[in-house]
Amino acid sequence: MLERSQLADNALQALHDEDYDVPFNTQSLNHEGLIFMGGRSAASLDGDWTFCVDLLDTGLRQKWFSMLPEEPENRTEPWDYDPYMGETVPVPSNWAMVKEKWYFFEGSSWYTRPLDISEIDEGKRQFLRFGAASYDCKIFLNGEFLGNHYGASTPFCVELTGKLKPGRNWIMACVNNTRTRDRVPMRNTDWFNYGGLYREVSFFETPANLIRDFFLYLVPDGTYSRIRAEVEIDGAPEAPVHLSIPELGIDQTVPLDQSGKGQVELTATPELWSPASPKLYDVSVGFGEDTIKDRVGFRQVERRGTDILLNGQSVFLRGISVHEDDAELGKVTNEDDLRRRFSHAKELGCNYLRLAHYPHHERAAELADELGFLLWEEIPVYWAIDFANPATYKDAENQLRELIKRDRNRASVIIWSVGNENPDTDARLKFMQGLADTCKSLDPTRLTSAACLVNHAQNRIEDRLARHIDVIGLNEYYGWYEENFDDLVAIGRNSDPDRPVVISETGADGVIGDKGPKKGLFSEEYMAEVYHRQIDTLRKLDYVKGMSPWILYDFRVERRQNIFQNGYNHKGLIAADKRTKKKAFHILAEYYHQIAASDEDARKAS
Repeated sequence: MLERSQLADNALQALHDEDYDVPFNTQSLNHEGLIFMGGRSAASLDGDWTFCVDLLDTGLRQKWFSMLPEEPENRTEPWDYDPYMGETVPVPSNWAMVKEKWYFFEGSSWYTRPLDISEIDEGKRQFLRFGAASYDCKIFLNGEFLGNHYGASTPFCVELTGKLKPGRNWIMACVNNTRTRDRVPMRNTDWFNYGGLYREVSFFETPANLIRDFFLYLVPDGTYSRIRAEVEIDGAPEAPVHLSIPELGIDQTVPLDQSGKGQVELTATPELWSPASPKLYDVSVGFGEDTIKDRVGFRQVERRGTDILLNGQSVFLRGISVHEDDAELGKVTNEDDLRRRFSHAKELGCNYLRLAHYPHHERAAELADELGFLLWEEIPVYWAIDFANPATYKDAENQLRELIKRDRNRASVIIWSVGNENPDTDARLKFMQGLADTCKSLDPTRLTSAACLVNHAQNRIEDRLARHIDVIGLNEYYGWYEENFDDLVAIGRNSDPDRPVVISETGADGVIGDKGPKKGLFSEEYMAEVYHRQIDTLRKLDYVKGMSPWILYDFRVERRQNIFQNGYNHKGLIAADKRTKKKAFHILAEYYHQIAASDEDARKAS
């Protein structure tokens, strides 16, 4: 850390250096540093962290991270902020929900907490893991910059090996949620821009040689009898890797090459995972002193013509879209909130959820595995991303890789979506095609999609990206933003899609209670009528293989400011209290239960 006499020099330099942040924008904390966490012991670092908002980035300019922890009476020079004393906030949280004066704040904020280490085992490696930080997070340990991460919703790891000292260590995180044109997402979005360390933070140790990544899946060849395991280790590859799936009688060595990667194919006939029977198998992998564990389901998803098939059978995706948003907690998610979400989805008759518009908490996919729900997961390539900018593509691809590496062992995830409502330009096509190709290279077992745009003048799906994805997501709001439901019928007739179409969004605002109108736009009655007409129209379109209306719960967003919205999108089937159901909820539930009953009858007949 800097001596006190150096702080004055830093303060003076900070007045004139507008490149102050360049040394800290390394993006070095990315997908390559992720470590497979299943079965690992980790110490939670959640709780109160010292906190300060920093609108002018004074902390980076003056190098607050280099200040020595001293009592105020012992200081001989003035200071603008003390990272070790003062106001605290809980982690995880969003600063917008902690204090009203921070509600619309966009910029940098500083988090500091101690990490006490009684003894350092020289034979082990030490890491921090951040579940998510919105958006740009710079990490410091004992005054040393360790790296930064871009992306508001994906996890990252920070290695501390060789940098810790016995006793008290200080972790500092500078988190910035400023929206810029070159980020993913960019400045203009349709959900609230929460900032902060809003998912869990933990400290963990591993052996010197560790298992960095693990992917286990059913080979999608239609036989349902071949399982492939892919392993990546970090360290000397001399030791063997052992894969064990006791219930299938598997105890297998995985050979490694000199780069530390290996794979093996096994013959087995697992019980197939499905929403009706969400079977999971306990799996463990050992490498020297390191062991990881997971619970994995085996299933096959494919497209055949305009059908989506799960384990060889056509499936209609009875879904709902969801945001991570809570009236009290903001973007923070907990177990109760997730289980309530799936309980409401089950009551609706859903077998599928679209997790929009960014990677949700990893526990969502774990619960979907256990409870039997199919998932669409996506990254926030949303609206007018800077498609011609290589730095923007780098950011998007990294977020995609982090999401896939995190969740590709989850049987529930059947679709990776690479974008939402983007204009069809040459730059965008190249950008999105690159992301779709990345999905297939990392994961051959899932479908790809994007929410595509329609040429409303011609009533056709003319998005060139459709040729490069498996499922066409179609966002349409007939009855709300568009008027003529006959146009919705015409889209299918004019487009004649050669692959499945999923209505990834549809709906209308319905404001309930005393603040809502009794009829017309924004009334609960109008919303119900839109759902009636949507269902009557969509049930006749045989190329539509699923739908995920917008949205399960009303959610907070800055752009919605008329007298009925008051900072909320009210298209939720349930109000923001997550209890009060609107009429449209019951209309959709009746439709979904009819489809489920019809599908069940068809299966019995076959």
